[in-house]
Amino acid sequence: MIGTGSRAAHIEALLAKRGQAGNVQVIGYLPMGGSHHFVNGDRILDTQETLPELATRLQISEIILAVRDRRSGGLPVPDLLTCKLRGIRVLELSSFFERENGHLQLDSMNASWMILAEGFHQGMLRDTIKRLFDLVVSAAMLAVSLPIMVLTALLIKLESAGPVLYRQERVGQGGRNFTILKFRSMCVDAEKDGKPRWAGQNDSRVTLTGRFIRRTRIDELPQVFNVFFGDMSFVGPRPERPYFVQDLTQKIPYYGVRHTVKPGITGWAQVRYAYGATDEDAMHKLQYDLYYVKNHSLFLDLMILFQTAQVVLWGKGVR
Repeated sequence: MIGTGSRAAHIEALLAKRGQAGNVQVIGYLPMGGSHHFVNGDRILDTQETLPELATRLQISEIILAVRDRRSGGLPVPDLLTCKLRGIRVLELSSFFERENGHLQLDSMNASWMILAEGFHQGMLRDTIKRLFDLVVSAAMLAVSLPIMVLTALLIKLESAGPVLYRQERVGQGGRNFTILKFRSMCVDAEKDGKPRWAGQNDSRVTLTGRFIRRTRIDELPQVFNVFFGDMSFVGPRPERPYFVQDLTQKIPYYGVRHTVKPGITGWAQVRYAYGATDEDAMHKLQYDLYYVKNHSLFLDLMILFQTAQVVLWGKGVR
């Protein structure tokens, strides 16, 4: 690891959390100027050898760049080039976290890395394949789930007065608003003061029927119509309400990037991170959403749908 600052400390924390479960063995951290180190002192490499000599002696297979300031000679560029030409992989810290964690680490990202990194591809062919996939699957799901939706509508109507469907404005692809459809799972006056709020654990506003359809994800079934009509996709970042989007865009860097693809009924964040109801949770989920935006493909969509089925069966992340 090149660097001993706060970025390198994130790697140390990740490896300490994993213990022996990971497949990365860090030989040491090479300081690049500065007197204050954020990593354990006995992990710092104190040597007069050049980087290629050190890498050869220690049989290094990969070098991670964990240096924030790279101007004014912050990196040994000629030595790094020599190492790369000798077959040693050289990775940005953001790429390392992407590979090891399955998400993009916000505090290690910058705009230049996003511009130069592989991924973040958009194109007509990819959009066409995804749209055809959504149409076929949504038509099949509508045919299969129609009896369940009819029964759910009856139960909601019998338990409490009010509409069966809950319509809410959400932010979609390109920042355009659309109306999302869900089965109503809360009492009619859940936000009687007009102020939007996150759903909480064991939320008292949830009805008896609502608790069951939330746990089984039946409340999300009407969103198949949103997919069929093109407002949403089956897989993508979950759409948020304009009130929260405006707030989170000001607080969290790159939050708007998630709106470059269609929102989804389920997504990478939903299968990899527990239900979130705070700004901090939104930040963590964004890291998974950014990974999806960067790497989305039909194979990843199928994998997410398979994992979503497991989540539904086990009832994980329900509120």
